[in-house]
Amino acid sequence: MSNLHLAVQFFLQIAVILLACRAVGLIARRFGQPQVVAEMITGVLLGPSLFGWLAPGLQGALFPWDPTQQTRDTQSYLFPASQLGLALYMFIVGMEFRVDIVRRELKSSVAVSMAGIVTPFVLGGLLGWAMFVWTDLFPPRTTLFEAALFLGASMSITAFPMLARIIHFKGLAGTRMGTVAIGAGAIDDASAWCLLACVLASFDGNVQHALTNIGGGGAFLLTMLVLVRPFLRWLSRWLLVDDSLTETGLVVALATMALSAWFTDMIGLHAVFGAFVAGAVVPRAVARDTIERVQPLAVTLLLPLFFTYSGLNTRIGLLNTPFLWLMCGLVMFAAVAGKGVACWLAARATGVPQREALGIGILMNARGLMELIIINIGLERGIISEGLFAALVIMAVATTLMASPIFDRLVGKGFAADANRSAGTPVAH
Repeated sequence: MSNLHLAVQFFLQIAVILLACRAVGLIARRFGQPQVVAEMITGVLLGPSLFGWLAPGLQGALFPWDPTQQTRDTQSYLFPASQLGLALYMFIVGMEFRVDIVRRELKSSVAVSMAGIVTPFVLGGLLGWAMFVWTDLFPPRTTLFEAALFLGASMSITAFPMLARIIHFKGLAGTRMGTVAIGAGAIDDASAWCLLACVLASFDGNVQHALTNIGGGGAFLLTMLVLVRPFLRWLSRWLLVDDSLTETGLVVALATMALSAWFTDMIGLHAVFGAFVAGAVVPRAVARDTIERVQPLAVTLLLPLFFTYSGLNTRIGLLNTPFLWLMCGLVMFAAVAGKGVACWLAARATGVPQREALGIGILMNARGLMELIIINIGLERGIISEGLFAALVIMAVATTLMASPIFDRLVGKGFAADANRSAGTPVAH
């Protein structure tokens, strides 16, 4: 396919994706679901699970598959555009991140994070061990260590980008609940990616990969906090004119995001973490105008491409036997008990009021397409079978779909307004 043809098709894909996301979003809102959940569902529906099943010829023409390269022909456009949208949004999330609240609630943040990592990892590891011993859901090449570690990492993941958008949708940005949840989610996802690096290193027989991943991530975070943040504060005096960000200032902010995302992606962590950290170190005066200029494009145009691209490789129809549904039920139980219940109890144990602790547990239990990314890697590398992949997809979609309605029922739709009113701050939108 020529580059001109790819470009023409890419514009058609954008139109279809945006219109489909908005159509599903109108339906989702009737059931109390935010737009981000509609975009996740749309991504799966546009893939082989529904669109490819109902109209395989039309779906294949719109999103062509190259069997010789095992990639989408349009990957050269759709994939990098989707990654740009994701990175830009996480950059915005980082700029809105309230470090002061994390410091004030440090004990709760650390406790929730540890509970959200250790408990689901142990339950997932035990489930991986049982599946390895008594089923054929792991390919012959996968070892017991790799099976347990991969499933544990899969259970530990939180839908960091999706969690951020749910918090934004519900007006929880800046509240204790929202900040503790997103802070713990960031730590959990970084830890899960490090665990995945260990699995891939074992699978490839390359320990250096895991060391580069973990050591590079720590060095990056230290460099951003100790060197880059003070430098940006010093530089901001030339980037602002009459308290307004110049075009050069916007370029510097975006270049910082891009370089950070590039580095964390290069060392084996996901680009979202580099983008998030870059946003967190940007001075507030610079962040204010950057958010205003970047957010509409990132949220309405680029981010839906990320959800759609991820959904193109998801095939829910593979879950086609009672045994696989039983395995799916076990995966769901381990996921909810290990993440939602454990984080709720950890928040309560550190003195968080019951209503807020319950909300934190519900929010942390959402996994979304970060889960789909990690299990797609497992499937592509041959670590898990297609049957286990389908069960994990169901878990990812179900835990995300249940987050918003359960939150509204058990915590209350008006929580954000109550929290901001008591704090004397406006509700975030």
